[in-house]
Amino acid sequence: MAVSILATCLPPENWKRLRKSIFTCHLLTRVWLDTDGNTIQAHGGGILYDHKTAKYYWYGENKDGPTYQIHPEGAQRVDIIGVSCYSSEDLWSWTHEGIVLPGERTNITHDLHKSKVLERPKVIYNDRTKQYVMWMHIDDTNYTRASVGVAVSNSPTGTFTYLYSFRPHGFDSRDMTIFKDDDGKAYLFYSSRVNSELHVSPLTEDYLNITSAMRRILVRRFREAPAVFKFQGTYYMITSRCSGWAPNRALAHATHSIMGPWETLGNPCVGGNQFLRVTTFLSQSTFVLPLPGLPGTFIFMADRWNPSNLRDSRYVWLPLSIGGLADEPVDYSFGFPLWPKVSIYWHRKWRLPEGWRKR
Repeated sequence: MAVSILATCLPPENWKRLRKSIFTCHLLTRVWLDTDGNTIQAHGGGILYDHKTAKYYWYGENKDGPTYQIHPEGAQRVDIIGVSCYSSEDLWSWTHEGIVLPGERTNITHDLHKSKVLERPKVIYNDRTKQYVMWMHIDDTNYTRASVGVAVSNSPTGTFTYLYSFRPHGFDSRDMTIFKDDDGKAYLFYSSRVNSELHVSPLTEDYLNITSAMRRILVRRFREAPAVFKFQGTYYMITSRCSGWAPNRALAHATHSIMGPWETLGNPCVGGNQFLRVTTFLSQSTFVLPLPGLPGTFIFMADRWNPSNLRDSRYVWLPLSIGGLADEPVDYSFGFPLWPKVSIYWHRKWRLPEGWRKR
């Protein structure tokens, strides 16, 4: 089941009025249901705003199956069901559009066979080819395949056609995301070298492959779950440490050049108690969503994993803002520029501010 913690980003002086929000969360008791009354299944996901339909589309892993282990030392898993898609106009009421990339039940050699791993699907729209392109982490049950997969569709609601998987530049790839910049160029970020570092590579113009360019970033930092966003010409990223399903301390990073180098700013979590702050509010980053009409306004999206029952993993959505000086510099190797501070705020009740839908 999935709990929602929905938030918006406003300056601190405006937050008191947000406590009257209609968006509420009662931890471990309230579930986030779609418009049919079913639990939302969109884990490790991301959101695409589609200008053609004027709707948001939330894509994520459908984990509505039994959790099990292949062997005692293996990670908990659920058979691949596929990628779910939900649509919304208000970011609160979500309509289930179906499984837009289904798993494969019979062909054991297929990348999407139920016995394998499909994680962290992200979708962007290619303005040149008029296609919706999905990238995802493809793996085997022991996480030794470590590849990215690509699928395409002519519609945001699919069905997506799966194309292939590969290791980018020959490197292992696990937790990943894709980011589309203002100029239409897109980039792949992925954890590599046994999760000891991140790599970033531009995608080709059709978004179906990577170019020859690649940069290693956050080397020997053991970061995963990247969520990339941009504000006023600066690129930002939230990552988690590598601890399996267990939550840990998030870090924020920033750069003026998306290919790096990236500087680490510190833990962005604000509010709650110390335990919540050092565990990213018991969650792991997956996506940062900008809100149209409100520059500098973001929603931090994360998963609260339940390793013993993965279908019961829940969602954490919280306000993210940028402003003030970074107070926990970690990486001094690039001269320590005065990047603005990234803050993710803990709250229980939220209302999206007036004017957020203006585009």
